[in-house]
Amino acid sequence: MKKAIEVSIMGQKFAVKSDSNEDYVVEVAGYVDNKVNEVLGNTKSVASMQVALLTAMNIADEFFKFRNDKAERLGKVEKKIQDMIELIDLHV
Repeated sequence: MKKAIEVSIMGQKFAVKSDSNEDYVVEVAGYVDNKVNEVLGNTKSVASMQVALLTAMNIADEFFKFRNDKAERLGKVEKKIQDMIELIDLHV
């Protein structure tokens, strides 16, 4: 059952409805708030929409890099497994 959890981002309080654990929702909101503050510290813009969009772009960039790195590491692991299987097949 979804429950309302109060969080604060950019100094504004929001009630977020979620099935997730309250600590998790607060942690996610804290992460977003930190990213917003990074953008605010690195830009002259004070327009909330522009700051929000730049923050979203930064978070999406992190996600894409993480996803691509994960796929690359998975490919390397699969290659090593295949190499081991071939090595075992040669000695059986």
